[in-house]
Amino acid sequence: MEEIKSLTQIKRSDGTFWTKKNDKNRFLYPDEYGKFEDALKSKQKFAVRFLINTGARINEAIHVKVGDCDLERKRIILRVTKSKSKKGEVKGFGRPRTIPISSQFAKYLKHELQNKKNEDYIFPIKNSALNQAYKKAGKIAGIKDYGDISSHTFRKTLEVWLMALGVDALPLTAHIGHDIKTAAQYYVSPDIFSWEEKKQMREVIGDLYQR
Repeated sequence: MEEIKSLTQIKRSDGTFWTKKNDKNRFLYPDEYGKFEDALKSKQKFAVRFLINTGARINEAIHVKVGDCDLERKRIILRVTKSKSKKGEVKGFGRPRTIPISSQFAKYLKHELQNKKNEDYIFPIKNSALNQAYKKAGKIAGIKDYGDISSHTFRKTLEVWLMALGVDALPLTAHIGHDIKTAAQYYVSPDIFSWEEKKQMREVIGDLYQR
C-alpha cells in the first residue's frame, strides 16, 4: 500500500489506528484547484464545486435539498449547521444559515438540478467515497501533499480566496459560520497571491461578494 507522507498514523489505546492530516488548514492555490477539478469524475466534480462555491461544511452540504436552493435570488439555506442547538431548536441541529451564491453557480445548479424534486438531496456522493476520490485526483493532478486534501480543504480555500479578494470580515465570518476570533487564528495574508491568481479565483467562484 502506498504511503502518503502528509498523513500521520496515530495508535489508539486499544491498538487500532486513526489517520491525522499534518495540515488540516491546507487550502488550494487556483492553479492547483484547476488541475484537481480536471482529474475528478462527474459526480465528484459536482460535489467539489458545491463545496468551494458555498464554503459549507460537509455535514451541512449533504443535508441540502433542492428546495433549499433559491436560485432566482441566488441563495442557499443550510438547515443543518455546526452551531450548538438553542432553546426551541431540534437537538443536534444548529440555527439554519442562509448564504449567497454567485450568479454563475446559481446558473450551474439550475441546469444540474432541473430534473430533481424539491425534497431530493442534491449531494451526489458520500464523504467516504469523496475522500478516496480526493487522493486519486490529487495524485493525478501532481499535488505534492494530496493526502491533506479533504472536504474541509474547499471550505478553507473559499475562505482564503475571499480574504484575498478583499471581502470584509463580518460577511465572511457570517458566510463561513464561525467567529472573527477563529478567522483571525488561521488568517492568511492576501499578499501571497498575485493579480493573475486573484483573476483565476474569480473564474472559479464567479461574482460571489463582488462589488
